[in-house]
Amino acid sequence: MQRLTLVRYAAKPDCADENEALARAVHAELRAAAPTGLAYLLFRDNTEFVHLFVNTQEDDAEPLTSLPAFKAYAADIQGRCQAPPEQTRLSVTLLESYGLSPE
Repeated sequence: MQRLTLVRYAAKPDCADENEALARAVHAELRAAAPTGLAYLLFRDNTEFVHLFVNTQEDDAEPLTSLPAFKAYAADIQGRCQAPPEQTRLSVTLLESYGLSPE
């Protein structure tokens, strides 16, 4: 099984840029650490954010959530959001992929 997590939320207007900077720091740390079998995508539309995390190796988010930058990002996410983030977490089996490899 692999892990797929989709998180969607709207940041408070005065917190959106701070939220983006914190989320980008997570991506910078991921690029530096270069873990294999992971994809983490960040999308923004004004104050709305969508994160998509895929672990093609196992049903585990720890390679992402253990990063210091992720902990800093998550520390006050509730305070930066207009409402609690909506999260969908699935344990699934990757059948086909373009751009992601199950290796």
